Amino acid sequence: MNEGAVIEGGLRERKRAATRAAITAVARKLTAERGLNGYTVEEVCEQTDISRRTFFNYFPTKEDAILGHVDDEIPKDVIDDFIAGGGSTEPGEVSPTLFQDLIVLSLKLSENMAASEEETRQLIGVIKKEPQLMLRIIGATEEREAEFARVLALREGVAPEHPVVQMAVVLLGNIARKSSWTYFSDGNTRPYRELLLENIAAARQLFSQNFEEPVPAEGHS
Repeated sequence: MNEGAVIEGGLRERKRAATRAAITAVARKLTAERGLNGYTVEEVCEQTDISRRTFFNYFPTKEDAILGHVDDEIPKDVIDDFIAGGGSTEPGEVSPTLFQDLIVLSLKLSENMAASEEETRQLIGVIKKEPQLMLRIIGATEEREAEFARVLALREGVAPEHPVVQMAVVLLGNIARKSSWTYFSDGNTRPYRELLLENIAAARQLFSQNFEEPVPAEGHS
């Protein structure tokens, strides 16, 4: 593939990503204002200047448009840098910089929050307006966590089911969610970076405490 084709492909994907993001932003805005049944797909199309056919090329339903696309949340270059950071260890060995690199990755991803802050606030408004969408959001979160596990496994040269990979996904995912809900809560004035690092430090303090495996009681194995 020549350089021109690569550039053209990159521009095409950026345009697709911009269209997806625009659809999601409008769908969240309208849902927060009117509820899920208070607007039509045609209204989303009108506000994003696309056809109905284009809408359904991107998202099968309004609910999917509200949730957004996982590829639009994690920039490819950030993920590529993260994966490259695990190249100094043998496949199957957890790299000694994994935790540090995960924090750096979390902070890099948080840098995108400023641009999407209003959109994220709208998503919180959507949840308050349409609580039943929480089940869809939980399902989407599981899909995103599975994708993150695959990225971690690729970096470390282990299976996605590796316990360190699974715990990294669970712990960092929940810390990020806790930080996000605090950041977007009414009355908060603290930056997301500060909240994230505070929660990571708290988790580190907890897990740095001495631990002795409890001795099973007699009669139990």
